[in-house]
Amino acid sequence: MGGVYCMILCFVFLKFISEASAQPVSFVCDNSRGNYTANSTYESNLNTLLTSLSSNTQIDYGFYNFSYGQNTDKVYAIGHCRGDVKPEECRSCLNNSRVDLKQRCPNQKEAIEWFDKCMLRYSNRTIFGIEQDDPPIILYNENSATQVDEFNQILGNLLKNLKDTAAAGDSRRKYAADNATFSYFQNIYGLVQCTPDLSQQQCTDCLEGLISRIPYCCNDKVGATVITLSCNIRYETHRFYESDEQHSTPPPPSTNSTSSGESDNKVPIVIAVIVPTVVVVLLLSLCLYSRRWKAMKNLAGIKISVERHTCEGKEDEDEDEIKIAESLQFNLDTIRVATEDFSDSNKLGQGGFGAVYRGKLSNGQMIAVKRLSRDSRQGDTEFKNEVLLVAKLQHRNLVRLLGFCLEGRERLLVYEFVPNKSLDFFIFDPTMKAQFDWERRYQIIRGIVRGLLYLHEDSRLRIIHRDLKTSNILLDEEMNPKIADFGMAKLVLVDQTQVNTNRIVGTYGYMAPEYAMHGQFSVKSDVFSFGVLVLEIVSGQKNSGIRDGESVEDLLCFAWRNWKEGTATNIVDPLLNNNSRNEMMRCIHIGLLCIQENSSDRPTMATIMLMLNSYSLSLPIPTEPAFYTNSRTRSLPEMQSWEYNSRETGSSEPILKSAQESENEASITELYPR
Repeated sequence: MGGVYCMILCFVFLKFISEASAQPVSFVCDNSRGNYTANSTYESNLNTLLTSLSSNTQIDYGFYNFSYGQNTDKVYAIGHCRGDVKPEECRSCLNNSRVDLKQRCPNQKEAIEWFDKCMLRYSNRTIFGIEQDDPPIILYNENSATQVDEFNQILGNLLKNLKDTAAAGDSRRKYAADNATFSYFQNIYGLVQCTPDLSQQQCTDCLEGLISRIPYCCNDKVGATVITLSCNIRYETHRFYESDEQHSTPPPPSTNSTSSGESDNKVPIVIAVIVPTVVVVLLLSLCLYSRRWKAMKNLAGIKISVERHTCEGKEDEDEDEIKIAESLQFNLDTIRVATEDFSDSNKLGQGGFGAVYRGKLSNGQMIAVKRLSRDSRQGDTEFKNEVLLVAKLQHRNLVRLLGFCLEGRERLLVYEFVPNKSLDFFIFDPTMKAQFDWERRYQIIRGIVRGLLYLHEDSRLRIIHRDLKTSNILLDEEMNPKIADFGMAKLVLVDQTQVNTNRIVGTYGYMAPEYAMHGQFSVKSDVFSFGVLVLEIVSGQKNSGIRDGESVEDLLCFAWRNWKEGTATNIVDPLLNNNSRNEMMRCIHIGLLCIQENSSDRPTMATIMLMLNSYSLSLPIPTEPAFYTNSRTRSLPEMQSWEYNSRETGSSEPILKSAQESENEASITELYPR
């Protein structure tokens, strides 16, 4: 009877889960892409596209990517089903999602919804062939594995093999599922999948990014699911996907028979067992599912609402409460062991909000730990800001946030370790920059452009960094640039062209004049900082000036004067050869376009990328750069950072402070030593 009872419990539980799968795992209403009006052309195009997508019987491999409409009313949609789902079940899932998603995200131009067996996404921008792995939605089984080392090793090998198989798939399907046996003949079942419009490399990168999160979110757990826009992985200790065996013909019914009397006597007993069991298990399962849904919302790291009205909420600049993903949280003891209790020998640098330490986790992975100063007046705010923003950002030219720790008075940010220090360490050091040829500098410029373009336009958010400088550009083992330190970054709405603030923080020499003097910042503020960076990279000189005897001429003024006088070659670092002189001159030209006084005259990062990629594109003539003072010839000051707050001073003039005076107020956070 015990075996029968367990079988009944399993049957009821699985039946309930199957029915619960009709509910979405998650959905996101993207406010940043704007809204459409009822009965508009966009809505008509959206309805037409989604209806045709979910009713298309010609596609039998579970992937639909279509667009419909023209110009600003054009709609793009992707429907993607799990690789083991049959075509008719796939279309049914997408059709349910079509109806459900429009109800949950009314009038929003971009939305996405994940069910257990399908994903539906639509937008007013192109979404085809673009790898997007931010932010992940993470679910995990609370039960821990036994034989942990063996379990983790076999799981790692299984997911690696599945990743390689899925990435090698064709344009119809990038999916793989299999199982592996560990101790006591138990199995681990795994499934990985990418949208087929990704290239093999894009799929590989996307899946590797998810797999790398497992040690931090779901270590030792017997099951987990990690989902993004472009790929997903799942593993369990039970089979959760269709297999060949499940499609086989069921065995014929048993020929054993029982008498009518015996059958009649067993009915009341069976009912007496099944009915209360069903009720209890349904209640327990409902609680589990509710808990799972709640955990999913927290782990996503963003506010995903189950009510349609919250889909219309806007970002609040002064919001104090931030839902931080549990999957990113590190234990303080783990960090202490990794950094040898924050020993001085592991200290990489000291910034305005605290020190940065090198660490090594138990699995051998190197990390960089940013420890916020306990007496920092703005430490809490910057900590929350950085976690909220950086957790949502995933790009090869951005430093990756691995997690955080918030225990007692300790506030720690855990980043990937970038071994080759920061850009200023190379281009401003006479010895190091001699080894820094133009090809390497040019690739760094292009990498910074890609990172900024992602922040400004290609991520699901619009991020203004506000503190772009050479010390915030870190270099990996292959000297690829990674933009770091988002403590000063601001999120703005996509349709916002400019934002005002009463609190100005940043680094002297990199801030755009409209921001420094009036508190107005936009993506063009970052463009200005990028222009300064480009001139520093080409010249090998700090923006604080080029010394001429006892006086120092500002780099921006020096570059503009030589450009206007036709002696732009004077701007180029003498250590560079002449083999790529045209590229150097073009970069100087772009740098001068970026630092123009009128922000509307500065190019966008998308235009800058086009300027770098197309030499047939003629560049406009730059106008005079923005200067903070009428004369740029002066004695070299020892000021690195500044802060201006009109609410505190009642003045429209900036307050200049030394780096030491600004230690707890301005962003001079450098991850690595100079």
